[in-house]
Amino acid sequence: MKRIVYCLLSLLLITAAILWTLNACEKNDEVADIYNSSQFVTLTDAVPDAILEIRYYGTYNFVGSRIDGYMEPTALLTRQAADSLRAVSDDVMAQGYRLKIYDAYRPQCGVDHFMRWAADISDVKMKPYFYPDLDKSVLFDQEYIMAKSGHTRGSTIDMTLFDMNTEKELDMGGTFDWFGPESHPDFCGNPETGEYTGDNSKSPTGRSITPQQFENRMILRRAMLKHGFKPLNTEWWHFTLKNEPFPDTYFNFPVKQLKK
Repeated sequence: MKRIVYCLLSLLLITAAILWTLNACEKNDEVADIYNSSQFVTLTDAVPDAILEIRYYGTYNFVGSRIDGYMEPTALLTRQAADSLRAVSDDVMAQGYRLKIYDAYRPQCGVDHFMRWAADISDVKMKPYFYPDLDKSVLFDQEYIMAKSGHTRGSTIDMTLFDMNTEKELDMGGTFDWFGPESHPDFCGNPETGEYTGDNSKSPTGRSITPQQFENRMILRRAMLKHGFKPLNTEWWHFTLKNEPFPDTYFNFPVKQLKK
């Protein structure tokens, strides 16, 4: 009887060891995959009419320095997101606009850089430009900075519109990466109906946007939703492909030009 029990216990231990090994291999494969850019494209290869102003490659951003992982001033997207964005570009070009891209795929090391910056509450050199109404200590609690970002999955874009007639960015009534309710799509209007209401009650300092500025945000929003993207309720510039191919994968390869 003891021999049988011993054999059963040995079998259980061996089985557990095999399962642990398989699980470890799966984890290693997953880790390796986050550095695999083979399913991504350089955005301007897919959307040649897009204008790039990659804010995290430069210093004009809420951190005030180049962000980790941004090795070149380019933008990357999953192939599926890039194909859909091309349709958006064709749509807005017919209306007299071009897409202007601030950010697309963002490596996890860049998100980690944001986390370190937010933890240092003494570093407020860019506060007047991006979060003048907020104490930096609330950025985590109010989820302006988070440990994970949809951008890292590769199918999210931050963008605006460039007016080909005036040769200027379309006036959206606020800057990209402004931390505050003024950046919400429903600020001063109803994004579901496109109706301007003028309701600026969420602004802590009484800021507002005009009917035209609200409509400009809606032009971008309508084009993105029409071609398979979904919006974010806190940022008028942020859109994610509805059927993103990697909904649970957070990549960590650097932003640089990809080989065709």
